[in-house]
Amino acid sequence: MEQELTIQTAVVKKACKGDAAARAWLYEQYSKAMFNICMRMASDRSAAEDLLQDAFIIAFNKLHQLKQPEQFGGWLKRIVINECIRYSKKKVQWQDLETTNLNSLTEEQTEWWKTVDLQMIHREIKGLPEGCRQVFTLFVTEDYSHREIAVELGISESTSKSQYHRAKQLLKERITKMIVVHG
Repeated sequence: MEQELTIQTAVVKKACKGDAAARAWLYEQYSKAMFNICMRMASDRSAAEDLLQDAFIIAFNKLHQLKQPEQFGGWLKRIVINECIRYSKKKVQWQDLETTNLNSLTEEQTEWWKTVDLQMIHREIKGLPEGCRQVFTLFVTEDYSHREIAVELGISESTSKSQYHRAKQLLKERITKMIVVHG
């Protein structure tokens, strides 16, 4: 494992000097995982591809700012998420949802999705309204708090919470309907 870290560090340092082969290697190593983040955030393949491309361009242009080359993956992920957030700020019209019953949900009701096939959930997440999908992805997949989501997206913390709960509600309705229809 130590050798892999050393190889990656050397490649990042080469890429920082503009080495095209090093940059290609980094792209090959990280593009699939970063594309998955873009797909979860954008839900549109074309937009996700553009976001990925933009994020790598930013990363390679700012690579000299990375102080610890061994942290390239986390640093790149942050750039990708920031690009996705920038994209969503242009595209999403945020609105507060009704929050009166959000606090009365039991833990069992809010965690129903943990027992369903992940492929089905992933497909349905892509179909969520833009705002719900953004918040759901940041909260569940990227482990952001509602406060962090609110700051990043320029919305209130209560809007983040209501969008998250709405996303869970829509997912539950859609997946339950699919299970009933298709078994």
